[in-house]
Amino acid sequence: MFSPRAHLLFEANYRQLLDAKPNVALLPWGASEAHNYHLPHGTDIIEATAVAERAAELAVERGGRVIVLPTIPYGNNAQQQDQVATIHLSTTATLAILHDVVMSLKRQGIDRLVLVNGHGGNDFKPMVRDLMLECSATIIVIDFWKILPDAMARIFAVEGPGDHAGAMETSLLLHLRPELVVMNQAGNGATEAWWLGPLLQQGAWSPRPWSLVHPDTGCGDPAAATAAKGAEYFAAITTAVADLLVEFSSAT
Repeated sequence: MFSPRAHLLFEANYRQLLDAKPNVALLPWGASEAHNYHLPHGTDIIEATAVAERAAELAVERGGRVIVLPTIPYGNNAQQQDQVATIHLSTTATLAILHDVVMSLKRQGIDRLVLVNGHGGNDFKPMVRDLMLECSATIIVIDFWKILPDAMARIFAVEGPGDHAGAMETSLLLHLRPELVVMNQAGNGATEAWWLGPLLQQGAWSPRPWSLVHPDTGCGDPAAATAAKGAEYFAAITTAVADLLVEFSSAT
């Protein structure tokens, strides 16, 4: 028989929250954008949500006082505005949302926040610096694909993980939501030349005109992706995030 999970705010009731008040909140943050031709627009949302929920579950089993907030479904997609139904959340809007979340939690005695980021275009660092000064909260940002680089390299050693909708993300979705993956539609994730590219050596950066540089919107070949690789990688990263949550929750 189903029982509401107290570590998920979407499900938890007030009695549960009063009986086991959290001291760490997780905020999954994704994006709604094209992921090649075979993955859903909600890929980043699915990944960030799944990582946060599973890591929180593991942390709670070990005594962590953790609550997962509902996922923010939009991210910074300024360079993908030519792609159908891609929603861009500006930095100003992102900061406003984050500020109000942090302040709401702080008023209720929750001054520890973990952002579980699922989208490479989201850059929270300057905002977190300002908010920690203004709000006296402690904020950690997790880019889930950066958590365990050794595991990433080992699991996707042959094909490489890809930068976007490649073997890593496709493997994760084959594990998490296989019914949403249409592999026979996948492009090869090839990258086209960009006139500014040769100028951007180490330490020099400019956002890519995504659809020009990545014609199928992917970056990295998804052909070798498997659900087994996704399951192995997911288990590794969620365990690592859970370790962090337990320590964060118990720290004084």
